[in-house]
Amino acid sequence: MKICIYGAGAIGGYVGVLLAQAGAEVSLIARGAHLEAIKAHGLTLKIGGETKNAKIRATHDPAELPPQDYVICALKAHQAWEVADKIALLCGKNTAVVTMQNGLPWWYFYGFEGQYANRRIESVDPGDRQWQAIGPERVIGCTVYPAAEIESPGVIKHIDGDKFGLGEPTRKVTERVTKLSEMMTRAGLKAPIIPEIRNDIWLKLWGNLCFNPISALTKATLDVVATDPGTRALSRNMMLEAEKIGRRIGVHFRVDVDRRINGAARVGAHRTSMLQDVDKGRPIELDALLTSVQELGKLAEVETPHIDAVLALTQQMGRVAGIYPVFPEEKAAEQDERVD
Repeated sequence: MKICIYGAGAIGGYVGVLLAQAGAEVSLIARGAHLEAIKAHGLTLKIGGETKNAKIRATHDPAELPPQDYVICALKAHQAWEVADKIALLCGKNTAVVTMQNGLPWWYFYGFEGQYANRRIESVDPGDRQWQAIGPERVIGCTVYPAAEIESPGVIKHIDGDKFGLGEPTRKVTERVTKLSEMMTRAGLKAPIIPEIRNDIWLKLWGNLCFNPISALTKATLDVVATDPGTRALSRNMMLEAEKIGRRIGVHFRVDVDRRINGAARVGAHRTSMLQDVDKGRPIELDALLTSVQELGKLAEVETPHIDAVLALTQQMGRVAGIYPVFPEEKAAEQDERVD
């Protein structure tokens, strides 16, 4: 089984080492010092008190690799959009593309029936770049629950978790998703097939859409955001707005709002990914986590005053810091406006 990990960062590297050691023919797309370290010494994973090392073919250029059985895209949403044409280079007739991004995915309405069938989410896939270059028929949806980090170039440190939910947008249990689940399970991961993968996507998004931007704005850790009366109330109101949107387009929430917030509080003093990105001056993954929800709110005719306010504040914070917007066309448009 040929599997290319496009974006061999923390999560991609973690999965890549385990799949390689389980017998998959793995290749990696990486860049910079991380790529050079992998080429020289292999990719190292520190997990559970052990150190695993895998010699894996790695390159920055997907054109150097043959067509794959699976391409696992482990980039952030805006990065995945930027390289859609390069991902397509790895695709043969039957290649599946596994989307390991947070937030609402670009293919969300593929496989829908009725008024929302094949709708595009402009805030996640401007200009339909991924829809056209990759094609939603290739996609296997994935929810990512583990936490990991790049400790140093070529070295991944696993922190917590081992579950990846898998599901076809069409809700079918196909041969390709079954084989992938079996391979990931052989690698020591939990990879349940979830026919209603959108419900799982929303359950994770439900917390991310409020906790991430609020923590980025306040610098507070997850436990504080979820327990301070003011930020807890704001999070709850944002989640209630999102729940109304989700239910209107057919989502089932298996837990209620307060249980979801309490679960986040129990995680402890965790610095959300958006807070980490702000601190490091990296582009923030705001559109997939929150702008997309606002977009669906307009589509479903649900008012979102709390989401709108937090989104506006986070967008402005990001623009001032130079880490939002992240789509090149948006940056170019802003530059044109300033020139005028």
